[in-house]
Formats: sequence, structure tokens, C-alpha cells
Amino acid sequence: MAEKFAQIYTRACERKGGEAAVEALLSTPLSRADVAKLSDHRFLSAMTKKVFQSGFVWRVIEQKWPNFEAAFFDFNIDKVLLMPDEMLEQKASDPSIVRNYKKVMTVRENALMIKDVAREHGSFGQFVSSFSAENITDLWLFLKQRGARLGGNTGPYMLRAMGVDTFLFSSDVEDYLRKQDIIDGGLTSKKTLTAANAAFAQWQQESGRSLQELSLLVAFSWGSNQRRV
Repeated sequence: MAEKFAQIYTRACERKGGEAAVEALLSTPLSRADVAKLSDHRFLSAMTKKVFQSGFVWRVIEQKWPNFEAAFFDFNIDKVLLMPDEMLEQKASDPSIVRNYKKVMTVRENALMIKDVAREHGSFGQFVSSFSAENITDLWLFLKQRGARLGGNTGPYMLRAMGVDTFLFSSDVEDYLRKQDIIDGGLTSKKTLTAANAAFAQWQQESGRSLQELSLLVAFSWGSNQRRV
């Protein structure tokens, strides 16, 4: 059984220099209503950025990002879907972005996924906003199964970047969950995701805090984090 939220919070405060210091370090996500208003093209932009940042130097992608936006028509879904293979191949050899053919091809693949979801749910943001704290990892699995290169931490980090409320498997959070015997398998297994989701849902019910805050608090209470003095 997972620790009580109060134990995690007390330990985080002890390690970070007190309640005021901890609260200053926390950040909050968008409301589900605001997530529902997010545009499809911004989701495609965020997906593409995280796909390219995966296994690469994040700073370089940030520096080149205006070039990505220009290369893919500000990630307009319909325009991206009209890009033929030949055009995508040209983009994959463009030094102003990052020359990686397989990752470039994910832009159109994920645009198609977003288009399909939006057709059924009104918009991709409305679909994402339908997931709650109790089943957020089901959204992770959807992104892995239906998206291109959105498995592992890529999908969850994309959601966090968009302001969607989710926890993350940071190194400290993963270590905590394993040491507390909440998870014991691979991070992408259904068993692991269900167990981790249940723990975070329990802490949310106890505290009324967002998954994002809870994820940070678990990390602050554990691992290599040092108390501020």
C-alpha cells in the first residue's frame, strides 16, 4: 500500500527547507476545460518537439524550433497531411532542422492520428481533457499505440509541456515507486502503469492536489534532491 500523502509532504518539506520553500517550487497544470480549448496544431507541434528531443540535446532543438515551425507550416494539420513523401524526404535533409528521416515522418503520422481523434471527439484537446487522474495512464497507452514514437516518457512529457495534468516517471519518482514496492516491472507495462496511476489517484483524493504537484512532491521527498539552506 502506498504511503499517505501527509508522509510524503512532510518529508519533502524537511528536505527542501520548509513548507514555504516547497510550495514555491510547485507548478500547476491547466484546468481540463482549458485543455479542451487547446488547438490541434499546438498538440502536433508539442509531439514533434518531444519526438526530436528524445535521445538528442534538448537545447539544440529549442534553438532550431522556429525553423521547425516554418518547415511544417506552423504544424497546420491539413497542410501537413498534404505533404507528399518527396517533400518530407527533403525536410529530412534540411540542416536548418534536424536531419532524421524517421522522426520527420512522424510529423505526418501524428497529424493523421490527431485528425482521426478530432473527427470523433471534436478536437484532440477535447479528447485529452476527457481523461482524469484515475485513468491518465490510459492516455499514455493511447499515445504509444496510436501515435508515432510517443511511447515511453515521450508522450507524458509532451502532455506536461502542453499543461495537461499528469505525473511523470522521473528518475526520483521511479526510484520511489520501486523502493516502496508500488511497481516492480518495466515502466511501459500495463501492470506498472495501473499500479502507479492508482497510487497517484490515492494521493490526489487525500490531498486535492494535481498529479503534476504530486509528482513534484514525490520527487522532492526522495532521491538526490537536497534540502535548501
